[in-house]
Parts: sequence; C-alpha cells; structure tokens
Amino acid sequence: AEGVAKNDAPPPWDERAGLVFVKHAGVVSKINWHHKGDYFVSLVKGGSNVMIHRVSKRSSQRIFRQQKTPIRAATFHPNRPVMFICTAAYVYLYDLQRQCLVKKLVAGGNSVTCLAAHAGGDNVIVGGSDGKLQWFDMDLSNMPYKVMASHANGVRAVAFHKKYPLFATASDDATVHVLHGAVSADLNQNALIVPLKILRAHTARDVEGVIDCVFHPTQPWLFSAGADKTIALFCDDN
Repeated sequence: AEGVAKNDAPPPWDERAGLVFVKHAGVVSKINWHHKGDYFVSLVKGGSNVMIHRVSKRSSQRIFRQQKTPIRAATFHPNRPVMFICTAAYVYLYDLQRQCLVKKLVAGGNSVTCLAAHAGGDNVIVGGSDGKLQWFDMDLSNMPYKVMASHANGVRAVAFHKKYPLFATASDDATVHVLHGAVSADLNQNALIVPLKILRAHTARDVEGVIDCVFHPTQPWLFSAGADKTIALFCDDN
C-alpha cells in the first residue's frame, strides 16, 4: 500500500489488533526475509533504496543514500552479514557490518529482474527480462559461469531449494522450469546444472505469466503464483 513516511526518515511502525504495519514512502514492491526470521528487507516501487527492518526492535534503517540507478532485487547472504543487491546490469555484495561494497558481479546487458543465492553463499542466479538465466560462481569470476536462454519471455522470479540441489525459474511465458544444480565442496569442480522439468499450471494474462515461485523449506515441493490469480503446488510423485 501507499506509505506515509518521508524519504529521508525511517518508516514508522504501528501495531493494531495484533497486526504490525511498517509505513513506507511508496508502494512496496519486494520483500525478503533473513533466514533467522528477525530481519527482512524491503524495496519500494522504483527501487531507489533498500530498507532493512528488525521485527524484535520494531526498527528500520536504510543501508545507503537514495540511488539514481533503480534497484531490482535484494536478498540476504545465507550465512554472512552481507546483502546481495542487483540493478539491471550488476549484482553488488554489500557488507552490512562494515557498510561498504565488497564485490560487483557483471551480468551484462540491462535486463536483470530477480536473483537468488545458493545456501552455500558462493553461487548466485539472476533472471532477466530477456528470458535468460545467469549463474555466478563467485569463487571463479565476477562474470557468469553459465548463461541459459530457456524462456520465451522475461524471467520474473528465481529460487533455490535450501536442502535439495534444485533451483527454479518462473517466467511470463507462463512456465516454471525446474533444474538440478549441484554445488561441490571441491573448488576445482564447477557446479553441475541439468534441466529437469517444465511445469505448466498457469494461463498468461496480458503480458504476465508466472510472477513468483518459492520452494518448500524442507520438502521437494514448489509453489508458483500466476497473473491468472492462482497459486499452484507441485510435489513429488510419491
């Protein structure tokens, strides 16, 4: 919803009838939770800044000043005090303790729309409006290790499973692609990426298809949300 906080002030918190409201300066476009559950990050429409919120303290903080380049997505590193922040062409790693940028990944072009981090923390995938998926292995390079052009339309969401070697991409072509992505502890061995299945459970509406996807935290199940106002659950055959 539209917020009321000023751009130069942290958003106010309000609690009513057991619900907590955090009022932003604009329409909230994306949120992501820290794995411990006390923190979450939010982006407003237009993506000019990244806001981190702490539930237990009912507090919020911008991690840097307003940006001229729109921020497309942000998510926490799975095991370090680092945040992944992506624009249309780059993925930045921002150290939350030292409050500085520590690495920049070059996606190329100007099409990045979403990102997800592997549970190990050293591999990142990004999806683009050009229908491409890029896999980054930060131990190898700041350039993509693998680029896959598998969707006919733009990629709206990407997700890793926290337990299984699986990842998924959701697209405006109304499909969800599930892939095997095995990351080895051996630094001399590259990630193994194998397409597994194309899932079709949604109908495109105008130019939008599947707008989000997320894995179950423990089971090999996948949820997808479509522009057709449906949520689908895909589970194993057993």
